[in-house]
Order: sequence, then structure tokens, then C-alpha cells
Amino acid sequence: MNFWEYLVNRHQQLLTDAYQHASAVFQCMVVATVLGVLIAVASYRSEWAGNLATTTTATILTVPALALIGLLIPIVGLGVPPTVVALTLYGLLPVVRNAIVGLRGVDPTLVDAATGIGMSRPARLLRVELPLAWPPILTGIRVSTQMLMGIAAIAAYASGPGLGNVIFRGLASLGSANALNQVLAGTLGIIVLALLFDAAYVLIGRLTIPRGIRA
Repeated sequence: MNFWEYLVNRHQQLLTDAYQHASAVFQCMVVATVLGVLIAVASYRSEWAGNLATTTTATILTVPALALIGLLIPIVGLGVPPTVVALTLYGLLPVVRNAIVGLRGVDPTLVDAATGIGMSRPARLLRVELPLAWPPILTGIRVSTQMLMGIAAIAAYASGPGLGNVIFRGLASLGSANALNQVLAGTLGIIVLALLFDAAYVLIGRLTIPRGIRA
């Protein structure tokens, strides 16, 4: 059958795989964002601590995704757990780096003014520094999400959820009638999801970033 017939006949399964893929990436990005911002908040005031945080999270990206997932299987098993751990770890670097840059870029006079009107340090962080650092943080989240879309496909190696299963099934059956259709459907599905996520981030940026500080 041709590609369009394949999509029509398998659309239900493809939609399920696409939902699982998007859900895994979204949930891991939420965790990575929270952890990344917390790491940045704890380290941005110190040059040494900030460099350590950035270097540590960058080191994680030097480990090939397939190797990391393989190392996690004996520890957490197959399926969702190695997928979640791997995607969360890979998603940290852009968030940590951009959050540190954003927090360090806040105008000190604004922080001093907030201190002058009696704001505590947590209040300054939540009401002044983090809102002003939000544009670069959002950029980091966008970069991480696009990266994780592709890495999530490799999670199928550990029986993880998502469109990677479609691609792996196609690669495992090369020469069969639907092998190319499976690989193409999985690949195009990931591209479409990546574009939809990016469009959502653009919309979030327009809704949450004041025009005056919007890049």
C-alpha cells in the first residue's frame, strides 16, 4: 500500500503513539524546567557554582542517548522509567544555562529598588528577577523541547512510549511492504509535533512576555 493508505489504515495507532510521544516530552520538560530553574537560582550568584552547574549538565549531553538509556535499563528497568530519567537529564542544560544568563542579566538597580521598598530575597526573586529572566528561560525550554523530540524516539530501544516504536518497527522489517511507510510516518510525526510545540511556545511568549522586554 502507498503512504496515504498506510496513514488511513493505521491512523488510530499512530495518533496513540503521537500522544504518548508528546506526553512524555511535555512531562519531562516540566520536570527539567523546574529542576533547571532551581539549579540556576541556587548557583547564579556565584561564578564558580554557575560554571559547575553548566559544565555538569553539559557533560550529560556528551553521553550518547542510546548508551545512557542502555545504562539505565539495569537500574530502573524497561519502558517509561528510563525514558523519563534520560529525557529529564538531557533537557537540563539549555534551561540551566539560559536561566543563569537571564538571572545574571537582571539590572542590579531594579533589584536594589526592590530591596529599598522592603522586599525580601524570595520576593525579589519571584516578583522581579525571575519575571525579567523569563524570556531567556523560555528560549531554553524551546531548545530543550526540540532536542527531546528526537531523543524520545530512541527510547523505543528500551520499550519506551512514542513514535520511536513506529520507526524501530520499520527499521526492523526493512524490505517488507510497510517498512518505509512506518519509518516515514514516525519521522514526519515527530517533525509535526516539534512544530506544534514550538508554535505553542511562541504563543506562550507573546502572552507572558511584556512587549517592552520581548526580544
